[in-house]
Amino acid sequence: MAAHRDEPNKTAIYATALTAFFAIAGIAIVDPILPVIGHEIGASTWQIEMLFTAYVAVMALGMVPATVATGRFGYKKILVAGVGLVAVAAIGAALAGSLLGLSLLRGLWGLGNAMFFVTAMVLLVSLANDRGWAVELYETCLGLGFALGPLLGGLLGQISWRVPFFACGLFMVGALVLSVLKLRDPAERPAPLRYREVFAPFRRPAFVVLSVIIAAYNFVFFIVLGYTPIALGLDVVPLGLVFTGWGVGLAFGILVVGHRLAHRIGAVQTVAIALVVLLAALVGLATSPGTTASVVWLVLAGLAMGVTNANVTDLALGVGDPDRRVTTGAFNLVRWGFAAPAPVVSGLLAEHVGLAAPFWVGAGVLVVGVVTMLVLGHRIADGVGERVLWRRWNRAAAQVEATPAEAMTEL
Repeated sequence: MAAHRDEPNKTAIYATALTAFFAIAGIAIVDPILPVIGHEIGASTWQIEMLFTAYVAVMALGMVPATVATGRFGYKKILVAGVGLVAVAAIGAALAGSLLGLSLLRGLWGLGNAMFFVTAMVLLVSLANDRGWAVELYETCLGLGFALGPLLGGLLGQISWRVPFFACGLFMVGALVLSVLKLRDPAERPAPLRYREVFAPFRRPAFVVLSVIIAAYNFVFFIVLGYTPIALGLDVVPLGLVFTGWGVGLAFGILVVGHRLAHRIGAVQTVAIALVVLLAALVGLATSPGTTASVVWLVLAGLAMGVTNANVTDLALGVGDPDRRVTTGAFNLVRWGFAAPAPVVSGLLAEHVGLAAPFWVGAGVLVVGVVTMLVLGHRIADGVGERVLWRRWNRAAAQVEATPAEAMTEL
């Protein structure tokens, strides 16, 4: 593409995008090795789920301080520190000898990822002449991270559950060196932020409505991602391949379906449809008669999740605070904060109620999100100039959806 010929910072851009790939892959890489870790360490289901809860909880809590810190230290220093923390945590996880130590290191990993994700997109765009190409590259790496992370975990995990962690850590060391040498802060330094400013979007009704919907959705996301590997009962490699299928569905939803569908019927209605499909997939997982059917429902869930992920950030930025750092910080606090309890809750339900119970509870939580969307989704639609067929028409929708907004709203 022409954009490639006119990019003087291609090395730095590719380094940042590849780091994003491994940052996302690090979330999903543990899926195939969860049962093996539990067997070797002697942990129960809910204790194993702590590997996800610790990671997500610290990531949620770290988003706001990391956002505020960019105003004091700039983007590059926060990103470099985050990549360094991930490298230390991943290598440490490969050497951990107890579940407590592994959970603490996963928490440190989550903090590093929080610092990376609040800075990477800004730095990537500041380095690129063609912003559209940079965003497309970034989104592609995120999608591939979810698709290939489980495959890496499965293939390397058959050697030992420690190898995927060690491989991720080594890559992050390389990413750290490239970040120090190749990245630079944008010419315009970010303005200082105070903690209370990050909560400003919650004074906007449309943002609150969206937050309720996404809180329910992300709770379900980590039931599927964190608990399904235990529920399927497969070996490392088959489990890696199954979750690669889930990740491919997710990537396809993000990169192919999500934005295109939003440009036809609007992002609000697209998310509503995806949530209904996800609800059906949860019921399918809860009532599945066997592994094959479960895998089909899992891949369908991945597709619905990809379509949702492709659009929720756009909607948040459309109805949130004009300062995108503020909106992103508040939005990530909601999405990761409500996701954090899901893995441990799933583990407890599986142990004390039954293997299908987490999926039924997830379906119940998601019903809250779907009903909220149906009743109050028009508030979000009004905020972004769209129409909602089940409630009212908005003529501004045609003008908004005719513009090539794409993922640029995620900057």
